[in-house]
Formats: sequence, structure tokens, C-alpha cells
Amino acid sequence: MMRFVLSFVTLLAALPAWAEVNIKEMTTPGGIDAWLVEEHSIPFVALELRFQGGTSLDPDGKEGLTSLMVGLLEEGAGDMDARSFAREAEALAASFNYDASDDTVGISARFLSENRDQAVALLRESLINPTFEQSAIDRVRGQVNSIIRSNQKDPRDIAGDAFAKLVYGDHPYGRPEFGTLESVANLTRDDIVAAHKAALTRERLYVSAVGDITEDELATLLDELLLDLPETGPDMPGAADINLPGGVEIVDYDTPQSVVMFGQPGIDRDDPDFFAAYLLNHILGGGSFESRLMNEVREKRGLTYGVYSYLVDKENAQLWLGSVASANSRVAEAINVIRAEWERIRDEGVTEEELADAKTYLTGAYPLRFDGNAPIANIAVNMQMEGLDTDYIANRNDMVNAVTLDDVNRVARELLDPSKLTFVVVGKPEGLTSSIN
Repeated sequence: MMRFVLSFVTLLAALPAWAEVNIKEMTTPGGIDAWLVEEHSIPFVALELRFQGGTSLDPDGKEGLTSLMVGLLEEGAGDMDARSFAREAEALAASFNYDASDDTVGISARFLSENRDQAVALLRESLINPTFEQSAIDRVRGQVNSIIRSNQKDPRDIAGDAFAKLVYGDHPYGRPEFGTLESVANLTRDDIVAAHKAALTRERLYVSAVGDITEDELATLLDELLLDLPETGPDMPGAADINLPGGVEIVDYDTPQSVVMFGQPGIDRDDPDFFAAYLLNHILGGGSFESRLMNEVREKRGLTYGVYSYLVDKENAQLWLGSVASANSRVAEAINVIRAEWERIRDEGVTEEELADAKTYLTGAYPLRFDGNAPIANIAVNMQMEGLDTDYIANRNDMVNAVTLDDVNRVARELLDPSKLTFVVVGKPEGLTSSIN
């Protein structure tokens, strides 16, 4: 939870898009693997740490534990309370962000070269020696409770939670990441200390750094920063048994506009057909105003302001998801149109022109992601977690362009499955009834 980002640090991070990103693979004397992109034109470093596991490590009955623990990492460390920690970071022009998702705990650090040693020492205190004082626990618990109460009134959050519960069942993915008011209320300091040891372990660590730092300097930095973390942690959850029966589940909620989450089984990032599916999704629902769904649901019929689809590759589940919102009186029609387009693109495929336009957009937009140290560090650490090679950035657009029309249309026939397309509707939809028991 970043407290601040100093404006001049942000400016230092904003580099022109890079034509080439040279990634070095390295291992520190202490055995920590990392990826490094050296860029010495400005005295600034972006560091990304990712720990596999995330909120899916929460024990049964202790939902929200990892999120609460991560929220406390900057709320007191070593001999500093939360205010002292924030003041010290501000004095160093350093920024730290701590985040938890269902599959990862992520820490992002940004600091100037001249303050590198002090900034890393401060970051280390938050990772190795968080105090977890009871007053901080109570304060952050109150903040989490406010988020939970807000989510309970937000149709989109209600839809997301209901969809996850339906699809994932008892798997950790089916539980709210922030927990419930009841589960969070029962979390103790001992629970938080245990979660800290479980979530931040070196065996599940991925590291990238971009900026004004050499390989030797980074090796020293990482060993000082991370070697005192536990080596191993608890077992990871297994694969999710996905439930996508097709049909509609309605969650009654008093709102003039129904919010809809929908999905079917997806595709693994390692699958040879991934790029064909990626292009297919762009044409179907991922291409903003140019997509089939946007054209049919919004442009032709005026049923929504936006409808989108996207591929999701979690550690233990792969889905093809989408979302739409429409007036209660018209949401049934919107769902019927989505189903029809799902079936039409499966049966009829896409055109050569649609595929060419998708390739042009996706290959043209890709280099724009590399517009500074911080975005490049984030991309690099995600590449590691996805098992990609260091030359992926250079080869990615070639892989997109290598996909043929036959590839895309074959994948459409094989992967799209209207019979498993499952909708969760939050609102008071007219002309719809729940068909999922």
C-alpha cells in the first residue's frame, strides 16, 4: 500500500520506450536468482519482488490473513512505528508498495542511486523485522473492514465473489482475498506472524531489477535484503476443480443496472495455441470498440457502455472471462447476444482482415509498455513467473505474427464452448431465471 510517490521520482522513472531490453540472468553468492536490466542514464533503480502463494495460502477459517499481514509490513518495522517508517522513506525519496493477490505477494521498490544503501536497509526492516504491533493491527484491521463493507455494497465486487465461489467452490480461489468481517475479526497477532513466515520464503521468490546498478551491486543488495527470510514455506494449494456448468446464476440486489460476470474454461500460457487464443480473444471481446462483442452489444443495440472478454491464467486455473453491465430490463438480451457471438465466432471463425487488424494493434501496442524502469521491472518479474525466456520480449511480436488464420479458427472451434459459458448476474434482471442449482 504505497503511501506516496514523489513526483520527481516518478519523472526519473519515465524513460522513453526502449527499442531493446537486454536482460541478464544472474545468481547471487547466497543463491538468489534474479533478472537485471542495466540502464545507467539516470541514477534510479526499480526493484520487483514476487513470492508465489499469496492469499491462497490462507488457512481455512482465516481468510484475509495474508492481505492483513501484507498491509502491516510498512506499519512499523525494527524500532520505527508507521509514521517514522513513512518519514524515513520520504526523506530518502524512496517508495515501497506491498500487495497481495490470490497467487502472489508483491513488493515494489523505487529508489535513487545515491540513497540505495539506506533505502534497501529500510526495505529490509519491513520484510525481515516488521513489528506487528497490536495498535497497528487494530488500525489496519479497521481499514480492511471498511474495504469489506464497501465491497459488500458494490455490484461488481458482489459479482466477482459470487462467480469465484461458484467456479472454484472450496478451493482457496473461491474465497474473498480480504476475507470476511467474521474471519478478519478473529485473526490474532500470532496468526499474522505465522502468515509472514509462510508467505515470504526464498524458495518461491522471483526478482527483477532495472536501472542504475551493476550485477555485482545487485548481488550484494539482494543477499543483504533477502537471505534472512525463511527458505521454505507450507505446501501450495493444488489445481482447482473448476465448475462451469453453463447457464445463469442470479444474485438478487437492488440496483437499476445488472452487473454480469461470465466465463468458460481457458488456456494455459504454456499451450502452443496460446497466441492464437490471445488473438481470437482480442477479436471477440478484448479489442475495446473494435471487438465483436462491443460491436454487437453496444454499437448495434445500445445495451451497454462496455463489454469485455479476457484470458486468465492463474497458478491453478485457466479461464476465459468477460463482464458486462446493462439495465435490468435489457440484460437478458445482452446475455443472449453474447452467447450468440460466442457460438458464431466458434462456428464461422474470424476473417483475414480481423486477424490482420488484431496483429497490427497488438504488435504496435507492445513496445509502448516499456516506457520506464518500473514497467520494465514489472514485466520482467512476471515473465519469470510465467516461465518465459529472457529473449521473449525480442521474439514476442514475431510469435504473434506467426499465427495463421487457420490457427485462430481451429482454436475457436476447439476451445470456445457455449455450453459451458456461465453467467453470474447481480441485480434485478427481467426475463431471466437462475438455471444453476
